[in-house]
Amino acid sequence: MKITTEIEERLKLLDEKYASSGQDLVSYLDGLLFSDYLKYWHYIELETLLSLQKPKTNFPDEEIFIIYHQITELYFKLTLNEMQSLAEKQEITATYFLDRLGRIIRYFQALIASFEVMVDGMDPKEFMKFRMALLPASGFQSVQYRKIEIHSTQIQNLVEVGKREEYKEVKDVNACYQNIYWKQGAIDLKSGKKTLTLLQFEEKYDQDLIKLAEGLNGNTILDKFNALSEEDKKNKAIQEALRKLDLSVNVFWPLAHYKSAVRYLHSKDGDVGATGGTNWQKYLPPRFQKRIFFPELWSEEEKNNWGRTWVEETLNDLNSKL
Repeated sequence: MKITTEIEERLKLLDEKYASSGQDLVSYLDGLLFSDYLKYWHYIELETLLSLQKPKTNFPDEEIFIIYHQITELYFKLTLNEMQSLAEKQEITATYFLDRLGRIIRYFQALIASFEVMVDGMDPKEFMKFRMALLPASGFQSVQYRKIEIHSTQIQNLVEVGKREEYKEVKDVNACYQNIYWKQGAIDLKSGKKTLTLLQFEEKYDQDLIKLAEGLNGNTILDKFNALSEEDKKNKAIQEALRKLDLSVNVFWPLAHYKSAVRYLHSKDGDVGATGGTNWQKYLPPRFQKRIFFPELWSEEEKNNWGRTWVEETLNDLNSKL
């Protein structure tokens, strides 16, 4: 083999790189020589990945339920990777901002489009049986989704709608967090007390989420938007991307869950409760929570009718099938 100038330059750069570790280049070249070829199944840990499904029952459709939720959490991780990049970036250009927003939106669009797997992809009778073995676990306990919300907007915008105006100017993150909207979605309808689902979640994640919210002060996606130049803030592409993100996370994603809940839990004889005891009829529809990450980008009429039409169309469509 001829040692070209290009190869010599690469060897020089490698030698400089590895000298800082106290090892010589030959040792690292030996490591490269003796190492095995990288294989796809090893790189993505295929066998481990396929072993992570642990059904609690013998119903075949439970594996669909598990796999889809695992896929969802992986998309959430992709989303959080982009959000963390935005949070850590000191100087953000319009191009960089749009690129990251576009990635996040595509992840959620993929999730929303795939949710038919949950709506129509399981046998209702099987689902109603194996779900009882999952108590009190619930998708409500997805901490990554809570992190996505906290990364997206100032925590005051996540306070339950009835107290949002009261906490609008409150700077105490902990006080706002204790009144965050989703905690009201896990109150037992009969006793008025916190469900076990919520208590478990609070014990495991409350301190982490409060710390995250405190650390993101000034670095949420909304903050990054507000820090752009006046010209960039008026950029129609940026505004449209933020509106699309708002709709994806706060309207179409929860409504995909609502459609699934109506499909399996709603009946003319009375609704079935969720596994975590959450009040899904009030918790999932966006028109009740009116959770909006970027309120300045929406008109009062749009905010007042947040998600209403889509809910009504979904419910009417599914009622006609019952």
